[in-house]
Order: sequence, then structure tokens, then C-alpha cells
Amino acid sequence: MASITIEIPDDRLQQLKDLATAQGIDLEILLQTSLADWLDAQNEDFLDAAEYVLTKNAELYERLA
Repeated sequence: MASITIEIPDDRLQQLKDLATAQGIDLEILLQTSLADWLDAQNEDFLDAAEYVLTKNAELYERLA
């Protein structure tokens, strides 16, 4: 597994630590899970948009084929 280093303001780091503590998980797990959820949501948004366009233009695509 690869690792990265990022710089964040001290107040944001404290917010993340507080959130991880409140959830009862390690900060690293909180960040990994949050990032995975965000990436999955981006993929879902793209798939939803693509499905909408394909459905909306299905008749046009039929005529062009």
C-alpha cells in the first residue's frame, strides 16, 4: 500500500482527531474510509449522469445507429 503526506492546518487536524476519537477509531482509518467513500460517490455520480444522458437520448441514438 502506498502512503502520502499532506499538510493541513492545525485546527483541521484537531477536528479530524476529535472526530476519530468520537467515532472510536484511529485517525488513519477515519481518513482512509472517508476518502474511499468520497471516491465511490464520485464514481456513482458519474454513472448516474451517464445513465441519465443515455436514457434521455436513447431515441436519438436509435435514429443515428
